Amino acid sequence: MGYLSKMSVLPTTAASSDATSAARPAVVLLSGGLDSTTVLAVARREGFTPYAMTFRYGQRHSLEIDAARRVAAAHRVEKHVVVDIDLRQWGGSALTADVAVPKDRDVEHPSAEIPVTYVPARNTIFLSFALAWAETLNAQAIFIGVNALDYSGYPDCRPEYIAAFEQMANLATRAGVEGTQRLKIHAPLQHLSKADIVRLGAELGVDFSITTSCYDPAADGRACGHCDACQLRLRGFTEAGSVDPIAYAVGS
Repeated sequence: MGYLSKMSVLPTTAASSDATSAARPAVVLLSGGLDSTTVLAVARREGFTPYAMTFRYGQRHSLEIDAARRVAAAHRVEKHVVVDIDLRQWGGSALTADVAVPKDRDVEHPSAEIPVTYVPARNTIFLSFALAWAETLNAQAIFIGVNALDYSGYPDCRPEYIAAFEQMANLATRAGVEGTQRLKIHAPLQHLSKADIVRLGAELGVDFSITTSCYDPAADGRACGHCDACQLRLRGFTEAGSVDPIAYAVGS
């Protein structure tokens, strides 16, 4: 890419992007997946005005960026930005390097080993950018769709990590130091199963057909059905008594 980071602002159908006119602004980390889309709907329900932030970080495909754009438009966010960060420069993950994505792992009984799909420091990087935007918006809230139950074992999805980042954020910002406001990291899916997340999203009117979760989709965009993300998603819909509306490759 030839740069470390770049941010593009995408137009939305919201009436105004003026932070001063928005009630209770909140930065929502939006990947275009099932979880982050549900979190966006939760932020809306709780009375926040969402500002969505998506990352093009050198991941294997751009389908999730397209999905995030669809979701942001459908939920009429105040503003949607896509931030470019080239994490391929150091790799270290099956999502940012020429490493095969594991397929058909036993997600029912995951091993203690952190999988190769873990992207080093990804949530720390994402939350840091969200924190910077929150400061400029005078926002006291950041929403993130991490989960500590049905997930792949990533260390930056744990409750203690989110609590530690929130503590750091309130030490590192002007508002925190001056005591004018305290920032909170909202992780409303933290202790929900994937089935519970599907039910919650359905209750909030989330259109799951415009989301994507697959780590390694087919050339035509269909989900592989075999990576951890697909297996967890499919299991969630099954346990919720629903049918996943996205397309999967034949034989998944």
